[in-house]
Amino acid sequence: MPVTPEKKVKDKVTKQLKDIGAYYFYPVTSGYGGSGVPDIVGCYGGYFFAIECKAGANKPTALQEKHLKNICEAGGIAFVVNEDNVQDVYKTIYEAMSNGK
Repeated sequence: MPVTPEKKVKDKVTKQLKDIGAYYFYPVTSGYGGSGVPDIVGCYGGYFFAIECKAGANKPTALQEKHLKNICEAGGIAFVVNEDNVQDVYKTIYEAMSNGK
């Protein structure tokens, strides 16, 4: 099975999360799971985070944007990662933690 560009982004994200010792998982969005849930959710340093992974020119759907917004409003850290910013996952989480998110 070929590796998709989005899978490559997810692999780079999870490598960084493993390197810092974050707890994370990929939520299942079928059955009892909901549509639009971010690709990766987890916890680091007592902070909840959610990451939506995209590749190329792909953008989050309106429902994905709503979930990301709701997570931020509830005090979590939520953001979109693509090839352009995938190297900044830890930095993004750490900066949000430093700002008291």
